[in-house]
Amino acid sequence: MTETAETLGFGGLVLAAGPSVRMGEPKQLLLWRGEPLVHRAARAAVEAGLWPVVVVVGACAEEVRAALAGLPVATVLNRDHAAGVSGSLRRGLARLGECAPSLAGAVILACDQPGVDAAHVAALAGALRVSGRPVAASTDGGALLVPALFSAALFPELRALDGDEGAERLLSRDPARVAPVPLAHGGCHVDTPEDWRRARLMGGAGS
Repeated sequence: MTETAETLGFGGLVLAAGPSVRMGEPKQLLLWRGEPLVHRAARAAVEAGLWPVVVVVGACAEEVRAALAGLPVATVLNRDHAAGVSGSLRRGLARLGECAPSLAGAVILACDQPGVDAAHVAALAGALRVSGRPVAASTDGGALLVPALFSAALFPELRALDGDEGAERLLSRDPARVAPVPLAHGGCHVDTPEDWRRARLMGGAGS
């Protein structure tokens, strides 16, 4: 557990509803060192001290829920996941608000970044507090990406995203308000079988 005062007051929102069309099989359930990717992402959030942690499920919802067994997380179903990630953000933020109405902010995580761990998630909280900026986001190769911590003041902007616009749309909208936190092990999303092969080679992970 890496929980510190830095992470208290921040929730976690794991996006895991997508149909994984380009992968050809559910990315959420791919095994990284014997652990499903969705479990790994949610565990990173929990071990970083985020609370509550909400996982948005959609495609293969029951299998994804089963893969989260043993973790103290809540789930919410996005039946319209094919319409784009913005709907998952809205449903996830609503569920976070039900669990904890007075959150200071929330870390948005994807379920398809095996390079993300609890230490990195906790570093986002530290960067936001030290910088005084409303957002702390991961950087990889100069790009701003999730995981990213958004202060509660920006929740309305997240809710206003449309279609397949995700949290990264907000990061690019005004980079000056973002505190960057480099990803030590790379954080590219796994979208295709080639991405997965490359990630496993670089990370030394077996199935």
